Amino acid sequence: MASKRPHDDAPGDSDDRRKKPRVGFRVGPANLPDGAWKRKVTKIKKNLIVKAKVKKQYAKLKAERALQDPKPAIPIPADELDPAISKPSTTSNGDDHSNDEPAGTDPAAPPAIHPSRQTMLDAPSQPEPEPIPEQPRERRERKPRPQKPDYFAKQFAAAESTKAAAEARAAEIAKRKAEREKAIADRELYRKRMAKAKTPGRDGKRKLGRESGLLLDRVKRIVG
Repeated sequence: MASKRPHDDAPGDSDDRRKKPRVGFRVGPANLPDGAWKRKVTKIKKNLIVKAKVKKQYAKLKAERALQDPKPAIPIPADELDPAISKPSTTSNGDDHSNDEPAGTDPAAPPAIHPSRQTMLDAPSQPEPEPIPEQPRERRERKPRPQKPDYFAKQFAAAESTKAAAEARAAEIAKRKAEREKAIADRELYRKRMAKAKTPGRDGKRKLGRESGLLLDRVKRIVG
C-alpha cells in the first residue's frame, strides 16, 4: 500500500520551518508612545547594556590575568627549612632511647619564630601619630532660595482685579438702590403729610401752619 503524501506544512519538514527572528531583551512595554516614559525606558536599557559589556570585559581581563600570573607558592614552614630543628640526634652506638632531645638545642630555649614575624619584631617601633584636634565647623550662612516662578501670576492678578471691579459695581448698585428707596419713602411721607395738612379742620379752614412747615422743609431739601 502506497504511503500518503504529507501536508506541505507538516511539522516534520525541516525545509519549510520558519525560524523566529532573534529579539533582544526588552525593558518595559514595546508600544510606549514617544515621550518622557519612552526616553526613560531607553536610557535604562542603554545603561544595562553598558554594564553587561563592562562585566564581560572584566571577566575576560580577569581570566587573562589568571593565565599570566599563576598563584604564588605556599610558604614553607621554618621547621622544614632547618632539618636540625625537627630531626632528633642519635648516639653513635644506636641508643635512641637514652637521649630524646634534639641535638644542638637547649631544652629551655624558646621555639623558633617565623622569619616574617622576626622581621616585624626587629623593625623599630614607630610612635603612634597624635590625633589632630577637630576644629569647630563654622556655620555657613544659608543663602536665600530663589523664588520659584509663578506661572499663573498674571491670571491670578487679572482674576483679582475682575473680582474687585465686580464687588465695586455691586456696592454701587446697592447704594443707588438704597438711595432710591429712601427718596421714594420720603416722597410718600411728604405726600401723606401734605394731604393731611391740606385737609380742612372742623371749622372748614386749611391748616396753614402745618402746610407752611412742610413747604419750608421741601425748599431746604431742594436748595441743599
